[in-house]
Amino acid sequence: MRIARFSIDGNVAFGAVEGEPSTPGSTEGLVVDVIKGVPFADFELSGTKVPLDKVRLLPPVLPSKVVAIGRNYAAHAAELGHEVPTAPWAFFKPSTSVIGPGDPIVYPPFSQEVHHEAELAVVIGRLCREVPRERVKDVILGFTCANDVTARDTQQTEKQWARAKGFDSSCPLGPWIETGLDLAAASDLAVTATVNGELRQAGRTNQMINSIEDLIVNITEAMTLLPGDVLLTGTPAGVGPLHPGDEVAVTIEGIGTLTNKVISRG
Repeated sequence: MRIARFSIDGNVAFGAVEGEPSTPGSTEGLVVDVIKGVPFADFELSGTKVPLDKVRLLPPVLPSKVVAIGRNYAAHAAELGHEVPTAPWAFFKPSTSVIGPGDPIVYPPFSQEVHHEAELAVVIGRLCREVPRERVKDVILGFTCANDVTARDTQQTEKQWARAKGFDSSCPLGPWIETGLDLAAASDLAVTATVNGELRQAGRTNQMINSIEDLIVNITEAMTLLPGDVLLTGTPAGVGPLHPGDEVAVTIEGIGTLTNKVISRG
């Protein structure tokens, strides 16, 4: 099931997206069946269906925190001249960094070099801590697309990544949560990024150094994850610059396409 969060006529709701798009990345031909309740508990479909192009898609969740993993693809670490960490390297992106499909990425005034980073995102479905490997599948609601937008020059000059990775609009998520993928499927998906239609990144999640299970076990040893929290699993090689006026699209096999435009701060 594809679960979207959307607004229509001033109201916000979750819904199940049905149908297939007429063209890749479009909403034409899709409808959303409004959910009674929230996807983190038992829910029913209302049967009230709305064309998806008549609603505004929002970030599929509002996480209390986004836990991101750095240098989880060897080729990406190499392209930046970094060694591969010996253990998962986690950092945070604040909830205020999250935007949805179609929302603008606002170029931060303190940076001259902002990069895209296409990533598979894991959406947590239940409160969990100290999750054993065999229970990881039970705490995952589903998967979505993410763009770990990064002020690369700031990242290189500041010891902490809080500003470089956490500025407003630096965490696009969407277009929806795909709940129909199991861990085996999610561990071998194509991940791509295009800028203005030009292919920039092309990798597969089977290139991750630390698996999804590894990451959730490692993170929940230290902290409690809440329903709707998001884990970013790292980016493949090919990261590169974004400029105001660019349109960046992250596509993940079996999930969909997340598209955002880059604008200057007004």
